[in-house]
Amino acid sequence: MLDPDVRRVLDGTSIAHLATVLPDGGPHSVPVWVGTHGDHIVILTGPGSRKARNLRRDPRVALSLTPVDNPFEPVIVRGRVIEWLEGDAAWTIIDQIAEKYIGQPYTRDQERVIAVIEPEQQTVGVS
Repeated sequence: MLDPDVRRVLDGTSIAHLATVLPDGGPHSVPVWVGTHGDHIVILTGPGSRKARNLRRDPRVALSLTPVDNPFEPVIVRGRVIEWLEGDAAWTIIDQIAEKYIGQPYTRDQERVIAVIEPEQQTVGVS
């Protein structure tokens, strides 16, 4: 279940930094658009992107965000990808995420999928 304070930040326009594990065990971190879907966190990506390849091999993730209204109270989430959505189901979520960030649906020029993340640890503020 998502902590209400975490959900508030995820539903805002903060850019998340997604950390995944490279094949050699090293870290890989990239900025991503992020949203919520029920009690899960969702990100969009290209199906062949480095992050997608990392997550299909090892579903563990860490996300960090700084709220737009309070950058001194970071949000950190650790979890794992539990599902991949493609096709119409993915595009519905992709468009919702794009609307909040850019005010319009996402372009259909590129193939995109949704990674559904189940949060396992959630922290608000410095601990």
